[in-house]
Amino acid sequence: MQQSYSKEQPYAIVVGLDTMQGIQAARILAGHNIPVIAIAGNPKHHCCRTRVCDDILFADAAGEGLIEALISLGPRLKQKAVLYPCQDVCVALISQSREILSEWYHIILADVDVIKILMGKESFYNYALENGFLVPKTFVLHSREDAERASREIDYPCVIKPTLRSARWDEETTSKGFKVTGAEELLHIYGQVAPWTDTLIVQYWIEGSDADLYSCNCYFDREGKLVASFMAKKIRQWPPQAGSSCLGEECRNDALLSESIRIFDAIGYRGLGYVESKYDARTGKYYFIEANLGRPTGRSAIAEAGGVDMLYAMYCNATGLPLPTNLVQRYRGVKWLDFRHDLQAAIYYWRKGELSVLEWWRSWQGPKAHAYFSWSDPMPFLWDFWHAVQVMVSRQERNRRQRN
Repeated sequence: MQQSYSKEQPYAIVVGLDTMQGIQAARILAGHNIPVIAIAGNPKHHCCRTRVCDDILFADAAGEGLIEALISLGPRLKQKAVLYPCQDVCVALISQSREILSEWYHIILADVDVIKILMGKESFYNYALENGFLVPKTFVLHSREDAERASREIDYPCVIKPTLRSARWDEETTSKGFKVTGAEELLHIYGQVAPWTDTLIVQYWIEGSDADLYSCNCYFDREGKLVASFMAKKIRQWPPQAGSSCLGEECRNDALLSESIRIFDAIGYRGLGYVESKYDARTGKYYFIEANLGRPTGRSAIAEAGGVDMLYAMYCNATGLPLPTNLVQRYRGVKWLDFRHDLQAAIYYWRKGELSVLEWWRSWQGPKAHAYFSWSDPMPFLWDFWHAVQVMVSRQERNRRQRN
């Protein structure tokens, strides 16, 4: 007999617990005394060692198994729950099935057409151009012929990356993309990575350091009104140049914040939104790189630590509770740290002579939010660290990472 969930308070359903943004979302919501049920695809993932969830269900969170799991769970809930998809593929699946799922769940997502426009790399690029936003020149690669055309017409350096990171991509590499310096190299890398994903893009590389990358997290309510926003920037990322943030800090940039909000506001957006941009020292301008839609991101925890209760605001908005009072960024210098990956990045820059031990130590100072570490919920961090040790002694994994 399947378990029933009878708490009076509506549950938050975190879809994709086995991701950084999933564990962070679960902890944030549980910290507001919200009961959490999580769905994960990998029972062995270190994030599934958490103790903040009332229950963890296992299903194919990146395929039709997700919708089947949600349909199975729905009738066992006493009240409609609030859905928090934590991966792009989960957002897309839930968006397509929202009519069926809305019987049991509050779904705070933009319209289906808006999701498609902003989630697709090609459609986002076209939308940005049509609405006067600065974006780097981009080519979409569906075939070898597309790659050859791009190799002739793109300015170098550039970056080649997937329109959507597939499971195969993550199996083959930890990089989000590859920096390319010439046409021959572009075609060579295309030949290597094309089997890993359905569609690739080639995008002009904006020169600058990791610290020139900015992000804006925001939440628009069900009526499309901006409720909260939070600006941050990277300090370091791993892998370098084309990886994910491993150390970031909140920052103030009112002009960039206004443009970031306009990207969503101009299309009638609703729900959680994230947009990344990069400063180009040659032009003195900011270029938008990509958007993430309808889900928490790795920067959700820094917003929470900075006093902006964005995920809780969505829960309150969905369930009809009064909004929290902490919705305005106060710029207190909060940082966000992924300890293990920042250690790797620091060693990389130290070997290049670009970072001293003292500079690294100083960069950690101040109030912090953590990617995985938590005094009250330590097991995900400890298991992640143990997995890293196993990777170090695995020849197959070392060979995979050497391709990055």
